[in-house]
Amino acid sequence: MDRPGFMASLVAGGVAGVSVDLILFPLDTIKTRLQSPQGFNKAGGFRGIYAGVPSAAVGSFPNAAAFFITYEYVKWFLHTDSSSYLTPMKHMLAASAGEVVACLIRVPSEVVKQRAQVSASTRTFQIFSNILYEEGIQGLYRGYKSTVLREALWSWRQDHVVDSWQSAVCGAFAGGFAAAVTTPLDVAKTRIMLAKAGSSTANGNVLSALHGVWQSQGLAGLFAGVFPRMAAISLGGFIFLGAYDHTHRLLLEVGRKSP
Repeated sequence: MDRPGFMASLVAGGVAGVSVDLILFPLDTIKTRLQSPQGFNKAGGFRGIYAGVPSAAVGSFPNAAAFFITYEYVKWFLHTDSSSYLTPMKHMLAASAGEVVACLIRVPSEVVKQRAQVSASTRTFQIFSNILYEEGIQGLYRGYKSTVLREALWSWRQDHVVDSWQSAVCGAFAGGFAAAVTTPLDVAKTRIMLAKAGSSTANGNVLSALHGVWQSQGLAGLFAGVFPRMAAISLGGFIFLGAYDHTHRLLLEVGRKSP
């Protein structure tokens, strides 16, 4: 990819990611509160639906940029003939690598955001400060393994070639299904991030977190928040594509007019 095209795609991807995160933030808050151990109403119900949005806003663009840069670099590093049967594997490996790197930014943002979502009366910066004071930097990376596992599995079903609205429709259906299937991992991630410091859940063991949810709430607990999650991811594909296309065309047009 040429440098102007690369930069346009990078910025457009970041803008699209921010747009999706901010527009669909209320659905994410509802999902988090449904998955929280204290239950939906005690976690805030429908009150303060934008609690934690500063964390999402700050982390969204660099997270998308980190993914895109890593994805493109690994794809270039594993360069193969475009007609090769290994091409799909190359894209999947590049996407997985991108998620591992992007999670270095996404997880701290997610930890702060989710704690703010279930503690709407507490300011985002105060939550961030409390985590650093009580748990240190490792507290910000609680749930890293479960997040990487969820995102890596998710990335293997994605087609990262943003080309048409027809693909967005297909992607919405596929995304909704994938969102439903990976909901237990999302529940485990939420429980680990929200767990009290020093508790057995806080150690980050995904299987232990899943087992705890199964014992206390059964199948319903493992799929808590599945409907807002499916809705957010299905709608997110359309919002992402619209924002990406518009921003990408605008940046290329500005680049052509520049001397």
